[in-house]
Amino acid sequence: MRSVVQIRKGRKPKDVSRDRLAGVAVDGDLRRQRVAMIQALIPMGLEKVQEELLRELEDLTGPRYAREGGVEGLVRWGSQGGSVYLLDQKVSVTVPRVRDQRRGQEVPLESYQMFQSPASADRSFFGRILAGLSCRDYERTCRLDPESFGLSASTVSRRFITASAAKLRELQERRLEGMEIVAVFLDGKAFATEMVVLAVGITVQGEKKLLGFTQTTTENEVACRDLLRDLVERGLSTEEGMLFVIDGGKGLRKAISTVFGRKTPVQRCQWHKRENVVSYLPKSRQASMRKRLQRAQEEPDYEKAKAALMKIHGELAVENESAARSLLEGLEETLTLQKLGLFRELGRSFKTTNVIESIQGGIGQRTDKVDHWKNSNQLHRWYASALLEIEPRLRKVCGYKHLYKLRQVTGQTDQAKAA
Repeated sequence: MRSVVQIRKGRKPKDVSRDRLAGVAVDGDLRRQRVAMIQALIPMGLEKVQEELLRELEDLTGPRYAREGGVEGLVRWGSQGGSVYLLDQKVSVTVPRVRDQRRGQEVPLESYQMFQSPASADRSFFGRILAGLSCRDYERTCRLDPESFGLSASTVSRRFITASAAKLRELQERRLEGMEIVAVFLDGKAFATEMVVLAVGITVQGEKKLLGFTQTTTENEVACRDLLRDLVERGLSTEEGMLFVIDGGKGLRKAISTVFGRKTPVQRCQWHKRENVVSYLPKSRQASMRKRLQRAQEEPDYEKAKAALMKIHGELAVENESAARSLLEGLEETLTLQKLGLFRELGRSFKTTNVIESIQGGIGQRTDKVDHWKNSNQLHRWYASALLEIEPRLRKVCGYKHLYKLRQVTGQTDQAKAA
């Protein structure tokens, strides 16, 4: 085994253990430390590969020059050049050969076949591509060993396609029965030249789960309905109660009514409603009206909140009828949390679609660098890959300890609807 030596000025060289290697030098550039560690471990990995190949060779043929041991009829048959994967690097190695004399054919080494699998390599560079490293620059920036090869742009591209296609299948086939979803956020966002409508579920423990998405041109009812029906087929159920949070798109609202029923609780985004209303007003009036609307919308008591909004509506009816109509449209569904008696507990997370907006922002960080989308499959693969890359980093929603109350009250609403 190759040793690692620590050399200091004016001192004798000192052997460094693997444990110390992992924690070497807390000062200085962290990136430089990681690269130094990897450069030290790559040669160790190569030696371990050779050791494993020789170990299997000895298991099959017995110790070298020995007359006993191994499998009867199997003999050593020289060696040949080959290659294995270390991290995402393809490195040349010498591969021992074994021959079955009775059958007159070569016996492949199982360990060598396992080392040749690029599956782990696909996972190791997958995040780098999503983080912004282009296939064209991958070889120049990521090669860690001078003997490595096979990192051309086309090779990296093919491997990323394979890995991202697996991510897309994982998301599309994800079962939803055991997730205990109590709320679903739905929102569409421009993606390249298209629009993608994303569904994000909130579990009763407050965790954010990415349920699925659909590519469309607008938030139309047909596309959104098909998305919701796909979620139902994969196990999403409203039998124990569920709240939907949307930005106010009519297509989304119609799709929810079609699939789950008109009486399904829906919270419309208060921020979108405020911005829609003030957009009809002169800029000099927008800031003050925005504050008044926000104060009224955030009143925890339903009756007081509605009264304050209706007072504003009366003033707008004189000043700007278009703004007044915009405020009145869907007003009841902007106060759903107040009607459920949960605004104090859950208003911070559920009064707007900010939960899904932040996720869309994370997707943009990983996909905005792509200048040209060749086809829909490429768009879907990248989008799904970005989603699953983001999901483990998502935090619980604020007020998650009160989500059992949301399940209770929406469950009662669902029972009343069924009756």
